[in-house]
Amino acid sequence: MSEIYHCVLRIPADLGIKRRSLLEVKARSLKGVVSACSEENGRFSVYFTEPGARELVTRMLAGCFSAAPVRTDTQKTAESDPESEARACRTNAIVSLGGFAVLELIKRTLPSFFSRLSLLRSLFVVLISRQIIKNGVTGLIEDKSPNADTLTATAVVASLLAGKPESSLSLLVLSNFAEMLSLSAAEKARKHISHLLNLKEKFIWKIVDGTVVKTPIQQVKVHDQVVFYLGEKISVDGIVISGSASVDQSSLTGEYVPSYKQKGDQVFAGTVVQSGQLVVEAHKVGDDTNLARIVHMVENAQNRRAPFQNFADRMANMLVPISFLSAAAVYAATRDVQRVLNMFFIDFSCGLKLSTATAFSAAISRAAQIGILVKGGNFIESLSDIDTVVLDKTGTITGGHPEVTDIITADGVEPRDLVMLASAAERSSSHPLAESVLNYARANSIDIPDNAVTDVVVGRGIRAHLTLSGQEYEVLVGSRIFMNDNEIAGLESISIPAGSWNVFYVARNGRAIGAVIISDPIRKDLKRAINRMRRDGIDEIIMLTGDSKQNAEAVTRQLDLDGYQSNMLPQDKADFIARKQIGSRVLMVGDGINDAPALAYADIGVALGGKSTDIALESADITITSDEPLKLPDIISLSRKTLHLVRQNFAITIAVNSMALLLGALGKINPLLAATIHNTATVAVVLNSSRLLFEKTGARKTGQTRSGSEAAGEI
Repeated sequence: MSEIYHCVLRIPADLGIKRRSLLEVKARSLKGVVSACSEENGRFSVYFTEPGARELVTRMLAGCFSAAPVRTDTQKTAESDPESEARACRTNAIVSLGGFAVLELIKRTLPSFFSRLSLLRSLFVVLISRQIIKNGVTGLIEDKSPNADTLTATAVVASLLAGKPESSLSLLVLSNFAEMLSLSAAEKARKHISHLLNLKEKFIWKIVDGTVVKTPIQQVKVHDQVVFYLGEKISVDGIVISGSASVDQSSLTGEYVPSYKQKGDQVFAGTVVQSGQLVVEAHKVGDDTNLARIVHMVENAQNRRAPFQNFADRMANMLVPISFLSAAAVYAATRDVQRVLNMFFIDFSCGLKLSTATAFSAAISRAAQIGILVKGGNFIESLSDIDTVVLDKTGTITGGHPEVTDIITADGVEPRDLVMLASAAERSSSHPLAESVLNYARANSIDIPDNAVTDVVVGRGIRAHLTLSGQEYEVLVGSRIFMNDNEIAGLESISIPAGSWNVFYVARNGRAIGAVIISDPIRKDLKRAINRMRRDGIDEIIMLTGDSKQNAEAVTRQLDLDGYQSNMLPQDKADFIARKQIGSRVLMVGDGINDAPALAYADIGVALGGKSTDIALESADITITSDEPLKLPDIISLSRKTLHLVRQNFAITIAVNSMALLLGALGKINPLLAATIHNTATVAVVLNSSRLLFEKTGARKTGQTRSGSEAAGEI
């Protein structure tokens, strides 16, 4: 496998979340680019496997900002707007139904006058079907093959030539109403999560000169202090600076048990204050909030088609000629125009295309409801075939909330001095183990120097240079391998207790001065999640970690995993994933920057946890916004149910329409009944797909009790 390179480019710092997302998508489509992630400060981070890819990304960015601005959602044409399409379809349905009713009334009350309206009836049918005829002819000319509209247009023309325009008018009435219902169901699935998370607040309580003032939400800026009272929806991302409250975060995480928030805790837009009140310092507002990012990701996901959708479209188009051949054969055998119209009034494409698109859209929306963001229908399909799961350890298998349990020092070294030096080096790190050392220092009132200049060696440790009392020090903090690589002396004098999991050493000016032992417990419910994945057909579950072999073995035994790889660098993880993909479909779960290349290489990459780094979120195909491992088997189960439902709809559509074709060829049904059967089947399979919006997941609400036998089976 090629070596993985990394570079950071610059983009305008004032770009909104939508334009940054578009740039990331464009960059990831370039040859050799593995991952791309933009940050609010104008940094554009790119991972790539070919040196020339950097130049491709640079030229792409230069072209974006020297050319016309990227088109926004509000600039989309009406033709591409699903709401406009649904309205047009609704109008056609009402007009065609009204015309059909008027003509039927005239036919029954004034039959002689009705016969004199032959030309007018034909013109009305042509007017109603003009768009269908246009699409059918265009498809025939441009694609060199007939489509569903070509079939319907042929049915209209045939009915007109036979002097029976009412036959095609009945088809148009039923087709328009079926399409209207289908579009409504599909649009409901597409917008379900957007409505769920929609911020309807127009005003916000802002603190101005010590006074709480009602302010339009558009005027709130970063670092403003805002107040949220009982029952109000939080409309910014920020940090609580005073007050306490119980906050419902189910719209973001899927967790129905409220979270208690107090000073120093983070809150997110879209959540609701259930009790108490909060004063929050805004860190992200408008389109930059976590809520806006989630809605944008889910809406974009609808445009990423699954291979099964493309297959459905191809199959539907391949079946259109069957109707033409059937019509020709029936006419040659019977010379019966009614039976020929039956062949034209039945097609397979509507049911196949609409039900498949609706199923994937509904699955994406349902996943988002329970706190799982899927970036496209293609990932739902790929996930259904996964047979191997690879888990990162720190922050994924473990809870990511480690605590210092022991400080070991060399002779003549004070524990406070060791913690002070380690904290100074780790001060700018976002690694969970670094956070535990800093918390320990603060809890023990240890001063942390702020003048350290650090250099991070990913997967190994940190090198820092700092000055204390006029004397310069070089401090190394990291693994035993990191110390050996730097030829640190005195390591043999540091005695580590047996069974210690997370240990990192501290060296000063080339000599070891001690070690810090940290305990990072395994996530709650992870064992249950692993058992459920095995029951869902996952053959192999493996752990990758940059931690020591001793720690990796302990975790593997505790969780009964199928294997592990320890002391791994980011490139090693990506290399392992690439090798594992030979003969397996691999899902990788991680949360940190060192997991980004592996997440990008895997067939499916999953970022787990609300604290996942931005680059992990962007590299992953699926993001679980909460810290609940049970969401992992939930999304695997949902993906498999989706594919099962799609195949079920295929069978129903083909069986019902084939039976209708047979009955039509035998003359057992008339064109009106043929159209009714066809369109009823289409609506049925679309509604069947929409059931995924209400699909129950395997995970139970927190706090719900289970039977003793079930609990015992998952321990």
